[in-house]
Amino acid sequence: MADVLIHREGAVATLTLNRPARRNALSLELMRELTRVVLDTGASADVHAIILAAAGPVFCSGHDLSEMTGRSVAEYREIFDVCTHLMEALQQVRQPVIAQVQGTATAAGCQLVATCDLVVAAESATFATPGVKIGLFCTTPMVALTRAVGRKRALEMLLTGTPVDARTASEWGLVNRVVVAADLERAALELARQIAAASPLTVSMGKQAFYAQIEQDQHSAYIYAREVMTTNALTADAQEGICAFLAKRVPAWSGR
Repeated sequence: MADVLIHREGAVATLTLNRPARRNALSLELMRELTRVVLDTGASADVHAIILAAAGPVFCSGHDLSEMTGRSVAEYREIFDVCTHLMEALQQVRQPVIAQVQGTATAAGCQLVATCDLVVAAESATFATPGVKIGLFCTTPMVALTRAVGRKRALEMLLTGTPVDARTASEWGLVNRVVVAADLERAALELARQIAAASPLTVSMGKQAFYAQIEQDQHSAYIYAREVMTTNALTADAQEGICAFLAKRVPAWSGR
């Protein structure tokens, strides 16, 4: 069976991790396959939003620990390089990526959630970076987690390994929406459709600009944002959207 399942519904593509028997652990094979699928899906002009889901009761348990013993320096670096490439791919694609989280998301699985642009979680979902408990600090998950929840909260999760429930994760900024489990798929799809209804060009420019400015100082960010917004204003979709708003009609996006 494929490690990643692909389902299309209109302009929304759902990518599903499909190793439920292994708690969707991120083996090298799965990470490479998911990276390929994310980039291929991202290259599809008719896909406007992506949902990242998972089969079974666990969203993702992190790295496949069966691949984490007795390795050489080069082999460990390969594992973390492949993981980093996956995380970067999720933010590089032009479409917003929504994590649809049920069950637990731990270690690199929590990193996967923190890396996605938006997150919808079931009330029963939990999030943790428990590497410290097995002698392997969650250093690479720390990068995405810190940027999502801030220093103190990230350090608490990293140093204790204690799981955080969905409501707390929402309060901390790791999760956008918390819903009952029965509504999880519907809620993620509803959010994806809201995004997909906008100009795909505008959304793509906005996502790229967000990640480019977030690490800049405020003055540099404003200079960069000014240029992006000027370029955006000159696009056909921006002109169409403004005219449609003024005329009180539905815009017809051209993607230009």
